[in-house]
Amino acid sequence: MTQPLVSLVIPAFNEALNLPPLYQAVRRSLEELPTYRFEIIFINDGSSDNSSEVLHHLAKMDRRIRLIEFARNFGKEAAVSAGLHATEGDAAIIMDADLQMPPHLLGLFIEQWRKGAEVVVGIFATRNMSTWHRLGSQWFYRIMGMIGHTKITPHATDYRLMDRQVIDVFNKFTERNRIIRGLIDWAGFKRAYIPFEQAPRQNGKPTYGFRKLFGLAIDSFTTHSLFPLKFAGYLGISILALSAPAGLSMVIERFVLHDPLHIGISGTAFLAVLIIFLVGMVLACLGLISLYIAHIHTEVINRPLYIVRQIKQANEQEVPEEAEA
Repeated sequence: MTQPLVSLVIPAFNEALNLPPLYQAVRRSLEELPTYRFEIIFINDGSSDNSSEVLHHLAKMDRRIRLIEFARNFGKEAAVSAGLHATEGDAAIIMDADLQMPPHLLGLFIEQWRKGAEVVVGIFATRNMSTWHRLGSQWFYRIMGMIGHTKITPHATDYRLMDRQVIDVFNKFTERNRIIRGLIDWAGFKRAYIPFEQAPRQNGKPTYGFRKLFGLAIDSFTTHSLFPLKFAGYLGISILALSAPAGLSMVIERFVLHDPLHIGISGTAFLAVLIIFLVGMVLACLGLISLYIAHIHTEVINRPLYIVRQIKQANEQEVPEEAEA
């Protein structure tokens, strides 16, 4: 009977110092799973350090390693997508290269898969983060739970296993502006969860700062919810519902009862403040609408999700590659 093949998908961006200890930890975990075959797919996401040299060296040491080199940095979501597009396994496990997702849990992920789970999701039980980051994370999941049309599991991570059937479904997705975990959650399938403690980062600094995390949150809201778009309409209706009776009462007061309101400020100043408020609301609504138009623009121009400079196969042959959609 052929041993099941499990693919490890590991995106890396400026992780040269973390890659050797990561590989050693992964290798030790795989040695404890002799009944399975493995392929290890590293995606070098346009690193500016010597991650490429380190990965080529590791590929020479272990024939299970396949290396995908991007032409430039396209981001983690594109890197993970490229890895999943290249997988040949019966299942694939996504993990980061910073050692904050413990490799010793690989056996537990596979165990849950063999029990029937089609998606096995790692969930942070505890995290090494600042107070502001923790509060931001809590509010993100709270808001997403209220407005999202996709149920997002709180504190779920990209550390997850996907069955071959799930991978094939994921590879059919064509959108450019993608959040991997959101797409997998949208697809459904039978799932299991594995809580774990986030290990401290050994080397380097996180590449996802506040700005990127905020942008990721905005993308999540606009990709997996239509509420922001509807909110513009709701706001307009609310302002109309409040302003129409107020305007009518002012007309009656002024021209019917001949008793103009004395509000402590001139009518011109009040009118100016009201106009500024309404213009601000209009601009805010246009900003929300523009986010959705930007997503439409990205899909319409249909540029490749990523561009591969070369692929290093397990047989150590470097294969030039064209743009991938």
